[in-house]
Amino acid sequence: MSEAFDPARWRPAPFLPQKDARDPALIFVVAVLCFLACLTAMGVIAADRAARGWAGELTGEATVIVRARGGETPDAAAARAAEALAGVRGVSEARALEREKAYDLVRPWLGDVADLEDLPVPRLVAVTLDRKQPATAAALSGALKAQGIDAVVDDHSVWIKDIRRGAGVVRWTGAGVFLLIAVAAGAVVAFATRAGLAARRDVVEVLHLAGAEDSFIARLFQGRFAGIAALAGAIGATAAAGLGAVLRLVGGGEGITPALPFAWTDLLAVLPCPLLAAGVAALAARLTATALIRDL
Repeated sequence: MSEAFDPARWRPAPFLPQKDARDPALIFVVAVLCFLACLTAMGVIAADRAARGWAGELTGEATVIVRARGGETPDAAAARAAEALAGVRGVSEARALEREKAYDLVRPWLGDVADLEDLPVPRLVAVTLDRKQPATAAALSGALKAQGIDAVVDDHSVWIKDIRRGAGVVRWTGAGVFLLIAVAAGAVVAFATRAGLAARRDVVEVLHLAGAEDSFIARLFQGRFAGIAALAGAIGATAAAGLGAVLRLVGGGEGITPALPFAWTDLLAVLPCPLLAAGVAALAARLTATALIRDL
């Protein structure tokens, strides 16, 4: 009696195998690239938050340097300046700082001077501005001149410009690094696609003779490497989120450091990683496969 027919034995093998010996290496490389991309994204977000915080603090503050005139004492001049500034629209508070504050600022430049009181050290007035409608430096200077006070207003505009310029450099650098990582991931997938297509050159030629279109064969590579990249992206994103959580716990309330405040919400930046990795891999695989198939 003949052996019973088993349909499973005659099931056609897929054009691309479900598993390949090179897959673990490809997954590792793409996962590492995704890990670095996620860290870059979280670092840029934290740096931008820090820059906005510093700019916000400086925008709401101004410092006035007051010099005494005639027989007026520096402390009296500072008190008169604070009183004049307190009445300016857009000023929440104006407070003359203790003379020790001024001495502490000039002592590093003058060295160990025995008696700073013999020197005409200017006094400082700290001005807190209204967040909604802050007073301008011109308005503060005008109020001081109206009272005959010799003073210089520092609205921190120079520092604010430097901070915003630095934040812009960080953002563009992060975007450049992210783009470079995406190109590297695409190059890796393109190389893997080229190797896979070369190994199945004979089968591709048979499919061509059977009437298969180039787009059909390219979609097979596209789907396969998109799935691999999505898995690798998920692994890299999970590793980056885990490292970010550890840094957040170690850093305490300020995140990593006060200069780079890392928040729990920054971990959400890793969520698009698997989809982006799959998209880059699918595009690279399709373009590479289409170009190679046409040359066969």
